[in-house]
This record gives sequence, structure tokens and C-alpha cells, in this order.
Amino acid sequence: MFLPATRDSIARAAVRLRQGGVVAFPTETVYGLGALAFDARAVARIFEIKGRPSFDPLIVHVADRSMLQEVVAAVPPAGETLMERFWPGPLTLILAKRPAVPGLVTAGLSTVAVRMSDHPVARALLEAVGSPLAAPSANPFGRLSPTRAEHVARMLGDRVDLILDGGATMHGIESTIVALEPRPVLLRPGAIPVEQIEASIGPLERATRGSAVRAPGQLAQHYAPATPLRLIDPRLVPDSERRRAGVVTLRDAYDGYSASRILSRRGDLREAAADLFEVLHALDALGLERIDAAPVGESGLGLAIMDRLRRAASR
Repeated sequence: MFLPATRDSIARAAVRLRQGGVVAFPTETVYGLGALAFDARAVARIFEIKGRPSFDPLIVHVADRSMLQEVVAAVPPAGETLMERFWPGPLTLILAKRPAVPGLVTAGLSTVAVRMSDHPVARALLEAVGSPLAAPSANPFGRLSPTRAEHVARMLGDRVDLILDGGATMHGIESTIVALEPRPVLLRPGAIPVEQIEASIGPLERATRGSAVRAPGQLAQHYAPATPLRLIDPRLVPDSERRRAGVVTLRDAYDGYSASRILSRRGDLREAAADLFEVLHALDALGLERIDAAPVGESGLGLAIMDRLRRAASR
């Protein structure tokens, strides 16, 4: 069921969640697929709907500090600093979990990924439910993340009990994920540039590709369109290889491609990140043989953009 996000539809979604249902809803990053975090059977439906492997943990969304205490056993000083600076917002922290959090949510780990959304619909839904929600992105596992309700409907259809339509998401790219103990580590670059986090708590280590999965979005293959994507400088692509392909670039245009999408004519990385999945969804719908993606510089949000493109190209 596809409904505009209103007070009545949010109340209806809350009732469905309390009954063990699964609901798609907007956040400021991408659309999430939510179920009550403490209801293991409902959480199992998320894995079933997405085709998600059980070794990949979920993010738990909370409305406030009181709800956080239901999920998390302790918050280290660096975590308090980051919460004060970036919550509510697109930052996910890896913290020690309480025993009540089902092992399915955390992939059997002793930690839980948790964040506090800044989206009014997500916050209203959490307040109406009155309980934390486990909510990964509302897409088939490994595929493009949804930034509009229409993307959710197209990819998941009636497998979802209810889809709340809150329009296009603001950031268009997933949250930044940071683990804090035994030392601060960047597990996934995202909507908050790592430079801002390091300005708050000092240098972060970088998780290496192939390291043990501690949070969502760490697998080598992820965020991929159905159309094969390669990461390449379009200037190196011969004209004969462009005719049945699409291209996505930060700001430059290239002739000869069947379809071309520019993320930001101003070269604005925030605008580019917000449009990345939207552009890839559009190219993926054209029946092309291939999508060529031009690299961007890996500073600020460019790090998160390149992370998504590399994982999409790994397919």
C-alpha cells in the first residue's frame, strides 16, 4: 500500500508495525524498510523481503535518548561528543548493545548500529510507534538504494505492508558509520564528511575492504544497478563503446553516449551525492548495455560517492 505521509497514514503505519508488519518510510538519507527492533519475527521479514544475508547487521533507529537506552548498554565519551554534534542526523554509531536486542538485528555481534534520524516523517513514525525500529534501506539486497517512494514500490512492490511517501530524500546517500571502541574507525563513508567527524573527535582509522563485517554497507559488492556499471574516465572510452552505454559524471559532458547524466554542473559534491542514486535509477531504467561512471575526488562527500561507485562496479 502506497500512501502520502500524513498524520493519519503515519498513525496507520505505526499500528501495522506494532502488529508485526514491515513499513517503508523516508529518512533524510534514503528510504528505510522498518520493523520493530525487538520483534525478531518481524525483523526476519525484512531479511526475507530484501533477500539480505543474515551476516549483514541492521541499523536501529531511535527517536530520542530514552529510546537509545533501550538498545545501547553504554556510550563512550567520543560517542557523546558525536551525538551532541550530529544527532539527529545522518550519523550511525556502533555501540555495545543490550541483551534484549535480537541477535538477528546485530548478526550475532555484541554491538548494535544505531542512529537518530532528522527526517520529520521518520521521527513522527518512531514517536507514534514508541519503540526502536530496525530499518535497512528499502531495496533488494545489494541493489541501488531508494531515494523516492516510487523506487521502493518498483523494487519491492506489495511485499511491503505499507509505503509512506515523503518525497525525495535530502542527502540521497546513506549515513556515515563510525565504530568507537576499542578505537574510532570509519566503517562506511556517508552523508557526513569524515573531515567533520575528525574535527570533533580526532583521526579515524579506515576499515579495509574485506575486513570483518561490523556494520551495513561494508560488503565489496553493494549499491549496484541491474545494468553493469564500470568506474572509468570517459575520455578513455572509444566512440564505438559509447553508443549503447550511459555515462554519469560530476560536471563534464561527453558526446557519443546513448544517455548522459551530470550530477552537478557546479561541481557541488553535496548536490552530487543527493542525486547519485536518483541518476543511477534513471539510467538503469533505459535498457542500456552498460553505465560508465567517472571518478570524483575523494575529499569531503567525494569519499562517500566513490565508495558507492566502487561497490556498484564490483558487481
